[in-house]
Amino acid sequence: MYVLFTVLAGILWGCISLFLKPITAAGLSSLQVMMIRGLLSAFFMFVFLAVKDRKLLKIEIKDIWMFIGTGIVSLTFFSICYFKTILEVGTSIAVILLYASPIFVLLMSVILFRERITLKKIIALLMTFAGCVFVTGILSQGDGSLGLNPLLIGLGAGFGYALYSIFSRYALKKYNALTVTFYTFLFSGVSLLPFVHVEKIPACMDWKMLLLTAGIALICTVLPYIFYTLGLTGLETSKAAILVTIEPLVGTLIGFLIWREEVSVLKIIGIILIFISVVLLGLEDKTKSKENE
Repeated sequence: MYVLFTVLAGILWGCISLFLKPITAAGLSSLQVMMIRGLLSAFFMFVFLAVKDRKLLKIEIKDIWMFIGTGIVSLTFFSICYFKTILEVGTSIAVILLYASPIFVLLMSVILFRERITLKKIIALLMTFAGCVFVTGILSQGDGSLGLNPLLIGLGAGFGYALYSIFSRYALKKYNALTVTFYTFLFSGVSLLPFVHVEKIPACMDWKMLLLTAGIALICTVLPYIFYTLGLTGLETSKAAILVTIEPLVGTLIGFLIWREEVSVLKIIGIILIFISVVLLGLEDKTKSKENE
């Protein structure tokens, strides 16, 4: 079940360009989209938690650092890098660079949480990294290769995303997954208010934009973050980070089918490698579950 939650999170995150590109085309900047996404997601979560159980809204002041970590250090930072990469070099490359994150997660998890490095993890990690290399076109010598700046920005998204897995692991020791998700969105959205021209947003809003912003908040933010955070409650941090790399498959298919982005043989090989790594870890999880029965 935890594997399913994590994979579902990756699938929904992979759909983000369906909402992001039309929204930015209508005149909103990346920072404005991120601010709306964070605050709208926090609003939806607040209403849900207020009805479900108001106790889930309570946190201790001394624990605010955890949510600064998940909301600002992770979500805000990686979203800035991720959205910029999508808009500059395309969806398929952006999602692949984002999923260099398992490398960062594995290293930090070994140091901070004493997680074991198994052979399957290493194989899955190497396949994920190889997939990133193939899809970005770094190995090619033509004009299609990725420049240094987009590469660094994309890897920055991966590092920022990896930090969510780390900070949320600390938060989940004390708080419910829904509580962690709500405060992540709230801190992220509020942190962006000083950097966007809020007064210019209403001019871009119509019924279509309202539906698109609601979609990016619910479908590509609230639901996947809930699923991923639930997955972290039952999986090792490093394993969850690799499993969620199903997103590049979804992102690349959307980029090819909807946005007519180029899909080369190397990209296809990269996607296959990442998909195999997800399956490999999924099988490992099922094996451990049977052994514990």
